[in-house]
Order: sequence, then C-alpha cells, then structure tokens
Amino acid sequence: MSRLGNLGARLYRGEVGYDFIRNRKIWYGISILITITAIIGVAVGGLRMGIEFKGGAVFTTDTKAQISTAQATDVATEASGHLAIVQELGNGGLRIQITEVDTAKANEIKETLSDELGIPANDINADLVGPSWGEQIANKAWTGLGVFMVLVVIYLAIAFEWRMAVAALIALIHDITITVGVYALVGFEVTPGTVIGLLTILGYSLYDTVVVFDSLKEGQKDITKQTRFTYSEIANRSINSTLVRSINTTVVALLPVAGLLFIGGGVFGAGMLNDISLSLFVGLAAGAYSSIFIATPLVADLKERDPQMKALKKRVLAKRAAAAAKGESPDDYDGPEDLRDDAETAGTAIGRPRSHGRTPGKR
Repeated sequence: MSRLGNLGARLYRGEVGYDFIRNRKIWYGISILITITAIIGVAVGGLRMGIEFKGGAVFTTDTKAQISTAQATDVATEASGHLAIVQELGNGGLRIQITEVDTAKANEIKETLSDELGIPANDINADLVGPSWGEQIANKAWTGLGVFMVLVVIYLAIAFEWRMAVAALIALIHDITITVGVYALVGFEVTPGTVIGLLTILGYSLYDTVVVFDSLKEGQKDITKQTRFTYSEIANRSINSTLVRSINTTVVALLPVAGLLFIGGGVFGAGMLNDISLSLFVGLAAGAYSSIFIATPLVADLKERDPQMKALKKRVLAKRAAAAAKGESPDDYDGPEDLRDDAETAGTAIGRPRSHGRTPGKR
C-alpha cells in the first residue's frame, strides 16, 4: 500500500488525525483575511468586464500585419480612447477587442487600423456587440446562481439538517467571493466563460462538503447515548476520515485546469482560455479548503449551541475528569477501538462494526 493510501486508512480508523475543530479560529481568521482582501480588490480595482458585458467592437484580420501585438495595442488604444486587447490568431491574423464603442466610432477605428497596420479596410472584419446582450447574460447568471443557492439550502436542510445547509451556503459564498476577488486583483477579463467557471466550481465545492457531511451524519447517530465523544470530536473524525479522498479528488481536478491556465494560457499564449481556467483553478482550490476548514467547523459551532450537545459535552468532560482522578489515562477512551466499543454498546453508528481481531489488553 502506498504511503498516502496507508495514511488515508489510518485517518479513517482514527489512529492519527489533525484537530481541525480545535484550531478552527485560526482557519476562520485566514478566511476572513483572504475574503477582506478580495472585497478590497473588487472595491478598489473593480472587475475588468469583457466586451460581452460592456459592449464594443471586435476587429479581426485574415493575415498577419507587419506589426507586433504590442504596437497594434497602442494603435487601437489611441484610435478608440479605450484600452484595446490584441491577440494573435492561429492563422497569423490579429483579433483586436475594444469595449464601449458604437457603430460610428467603430468605422473610424477600422479606417485608422487600416492605415496604421497597412491592411486594406475590406480585409478587416468588424463585429459589434451591444451592451444589452451582456446585460441579459449577467441577469441570467445571477438568476441561475440564486436558484442554485436556494435549491442547495433546501436539499441540504432535508437530506441533513438546517445547520449543515447554513454552513454549506456560507462556504459557497466564501468560494465565490475569493474567486471574484482574484479576478479583480490579477486584472483578468470577466467573460461568459468566467461565469460558466464560477457556476461549475460551486458543484465541486458542494461535492466535497457533502462527502464530509455524509460521514458526519453517520457518525452522529444516537450520539447522546454515549459519553466518550463530544459532537466536535465526532465532526473532527469525519473530516479526517475523508481528508485523503478530498485531497485526491481536488488534485486530480486541478491538474487539467492548471494545464489550461499555466501552459495553454501562459506558455502558448492562448489568452482566451484564461477566463474560464482561472475561475476553475481558484474555485476548486477554495472549495476544497472551505469544505475542510470552514463548512464542518461551522456545523460543529452551531451544533454545540444545542442544549442536548451542551449536556453531552458536560457529561463527557465529567467522565473524563473522573477517569483522570482515578489515575486512568485519557488515551483509554481516545482510540479507534474504544469508538467501536461505544458504538456497539450504545447501538450507534459512530464507529465501524467491531473487529474480531482487536489487540488483547485493549479496553
């Protein structure tokens, strides 16, 4: 068995683990800091909306002009009064994109490009995009996002409980905010591809969160019938038991997206891939982070406010204090075998079915 696979098995059995719940304030602080940075980035720099949202003109040439993309950018920017985006096409031609340009201005820019680039005006194609079309896309995207959020909350509230639904919603908002903030900070253009990427990452983020929630739902059955584990401890075991799975699925999903972003967009200059690949890359990473460090700890925080969970914690701590007073080691009730014993004794699903090969002398 590989080292990672062996670690995953030990995490699943509860032999090793990291206390995510106890250290949750650290991760909350990190998330708040990142989120504030993202909000400041949007507020100060704003989002660089693409032509599909702001309207404008796209000029394409069939053959390569005797001018660099940097020079073409300067010419188009000076002619339009707006920042132009110039890309070299596969056939050697140029694609010049300028936002907030009307029909009359587009004709002037076309003539200027023809003179400066040395290309006949008939060989330059001009396509106009109206801002109303982009506004329709934006409105439909917001509508789709709102419907998705509502359905997610309803489903999680029915399949699990309202606390998990609230935690998942906060995690999704966390992921969207970070992704949008990164776009504002790096200055990448927001296009319909970006919107598609944002909607796609919500599914990935929710998948990781639901996996942990499902493990937690199984572990908390008849939790009040035992006195060895608090709700937070069972929640922490749920995170650890699915940790390697979450890491594996995230890495596998990130690899092709990283190829699009860093190799396709960075090395080969396929800038048109950046709009969707950046949102996917940042969103997938943020989603994996939030499902582990945000969603489940939030559920534990909310659940520990419940009177039954408060009473359970009080009984667990009292029992441990009594054991410590008798000179018994706290480790006596912190191992995976004890979890199985408690589950079997109380008729719960906190642990797995009892193994017949337990170590002799273990309590």
